[in-house]
Formats: sequence, structure tokens, C-alpha cells
Amino acid sequence: MFTVPGDALAGAATTGNRPNPRTLLAIASSLCLYEAGMALNDWADQTEDALERPHRPLPSGRIRSSAALGAASALTAAGLALAARAGRPALAVAAPLAATVWAYDLALKRTPAGPAAMATARGLDLLLGATATGGSARPALPAALTLATHTLAVTTVSRGETRGGSPLAPLAALATTGTLAWTLTRPPGAPGTAPSRYPAAAPFRHPGAVFSRHPGAASSLRTVLAAAFVTTSGRPLLHAALNPSPPLTQRAVGGGIRAMIPLQAALAARSGALASALLTAALAPAARRFARKVSVT
Repeated sequence: MFTVPGDALAGAATTGNRPNPRTLLAIASSLCLYEAGMALNDWADQTEDALERPHRPLPSGRIRSSAALGAASALTAAGLALAARAGRPALAVAAPLAATVWAYDLALKRTPAGPAAMATARGLDLLLGATATGGSARPALPAALTLATHTLAVTTVSRGETRGGSPLAPLAALATTGTLAWTLTRPPGAPGTAPSRYPAAAPFRHPGAVFSRHPGAASSLRTVLAAAFVTTSGRPLLHAALNPSPPLTQRAVGGGIRAMIPLQAALAARSGALASALLTAALAPAARRFARKVSVT
């Protein structure tokens, strides 16, 4: 759950506007839809979990099956209602996001389209923050693609978290992590990066951004956040590539999920939103602490 607010904040940063009450509505909507997906995932996996993860809430009997499905439905409705309060553009993104969540859990998860569906959901979540804050998704498309690419790599690795698998998936994810980190350290429009057609996505234009007066601070922060992203995601991926056993693969997936926080912070910093970047990065210690108590995979 700590990886969710950064989606909206990174999306908001690309619009060139400061976060506003509609951004908070987008964050709340994202949290509801994310939690709905988690509950629905357990509901859909009851039979498999009874064999492989009998300690989970449904197979252990701590939560009734009907309660889990009811929670997923109620949280989905709440997420859509909150998005509607943020405006029609936000609802236009939240609706396909909710549909993607349900389609993934109920139909796509075990198909070749599963990782792409999960990546689509994360990309849409970032666009939800952009449309709620600024009304348009266009400036946020490059950032959404970056986040979706990382999600695609991590979800592909997760296919082997219960039975192990080939080292190819973690190796590919490791290469993806390095490529994204290199991109994050470079301002938009720099040689080797995709040019942006959207003024709001240009570097150092966020209203009131400290970066506009201190571009060196922007470069340093992007580098620090990119390094945190690589460390959080890359190290366990390397271990999983050397030994793709279930425990190391699970650790790699958990690291990839937690790495979304420095990735989101770096995307916000790349748009010149210093406060949003630091606020997002501040969620990382809490995520790491609670990950020791509750599995993030």
C-alpha cells in the first residue's frame, strides 16, 4: 500500500501543477482500487492458496470467502466514487483501471497477458493522478510508460515465486532496471532520451520548484533516487538470476515492488517537483519496515 500514493504524486508532477485536493482524491481512489485488487486476488486464488499458502486469511478460515468478495466490490465502488469527485477526466481513467484490476485477478493472471495487464494497471494509476490534478493524461504518458515497464519486468519474475524458474526473467528485469535508472538520471530532452512534446514535462518548470533555481540539486536528487531504485530492485534480482529458487525469487519480487517508491520519487523529481519527490521517498522506510511483518508479494 505504501507504493500507491507515489503513482498519483508522480502523475501530478508531470502536469506542472502543485498537488491539490483532487490529487488527494486520486490517491484515495488508487488506494481503494489497489486494496480491492488484493482482496479479489485472494478470493480468486483460494484453491491454489489452500495447497501452497495455507496460512493466508481465506484458506486458513480467518476470513470468509463472501466477505473477501464483498470487500473487493465495495472498495472498487468507493474507488470509482472518489475518482468521480476528482472530475470526469479522472473517472475516465479510473474506470478502465478498475476493469483491468478485475480482469487480471479473474481471467488474465495465469495467461501470457497477465504481466501486461498488471503493467497497464500501474500505468493507469499514474495517469489517474495526472488527470485528477491537471485534467489531461498526455504530459504523464512517458512517466506512465516508465512505471509500466518496471511493473512488467517485476510481474514476469513473479511467475516463478512459488516454484522457481529460469534465470532469464530476473536477468531481463535486471537489465530493465539498469536502463530505467540511467534514463532517470537524465533530464527530459537530454541526448539519448525520448524528446517530450509537452511543455509541462520539460525539466525545472514545476511551479515554485526549487530545482528551477538550483538545477544541480535536481541532478543530484535524481541520481540519489535512481541509485536507491537500483539498489532496492537490482540486488535481489541479481541473487535470483544466480539462483532462481522460490525464496530468492520472492525476495526479488518484493524488492521490485518496494523499488517503485524511489522510481516514483525520481519521476517526480525529473518533472521538477521537489516536495512531491521527497514526500514519496519518505514512504520507503515505512514500506521496508512493514514488509518484514506482512509479505508484499
